[in-house]
Amino acid sequence: MPEPPKVRDATVGLKPDEVSMTPWAQKVYDERKTGAVSATDPDANCLPQGVPKINSAPEPYKIFQEPNEVVILYEAFGQFRQLFMDGRKPIQDANPQWYGYSLAKWDGDTLVVESSGFNGKAWLDQLGRPSTEALHVIERFHRKDFGHMDITSTIEDPGAYTKPWTYVQPVTLLADAELTEQVCNENNRDIPHMKGK
Repeated sequence: MPEPPKVRDATVGLKPDEVSMTPWAQKVYDERKTGAVSATDPDANCLPQGVPKINSAPEPYKIFQEPNEVVILYEAFGQFRQLFMDGRKPIQDANPQWYGYSLAKWDGDTLVVESSGFNGKAWLDQLGRPSTEALHVIERFHRKDFGHMDITSTIEDPGAYTKPWTYVQPVTLLADAELTEQVCNENNRDIPHMKGK
């Protein structure tokens, strides 16, 4: 079970010119990163965190591989993802979802996941980098050694970014642990203390 680091900023370590936003996205991001609208953060409202942000959540997750799919169970809000490996083709008009529609395949020892069909509501990181329904994410899950894995995510979203950008999330195995039940709406006291509408 991977234990992701608490990566708030997906662009840590990238040069400023590597992430170029459209004017709309820059305006949204500038407002969000001030904390003035923190009450609109999806996970503050018990909504899914989306891809790739969910991979950086501080809660652990489990990855299961079946013959024709990989399933990721996230402790965060009891969410899951299905990564289809049965050779199906992308769906052009997929029902928009928080985690998108994901197709996966092995490239040597790296699991490559391509996701599209997003709803455009997710923040890409804790600082509030926006996304649109045009979001396309390519994730590369590569196990470096026992207990250590890198998830390299490439973000393509012409509605929010002028060019694709890539970042790496290192994750560490959390041995001898089980997922626990997490019910976000139960006793959620965050919203009254947050800024924004």
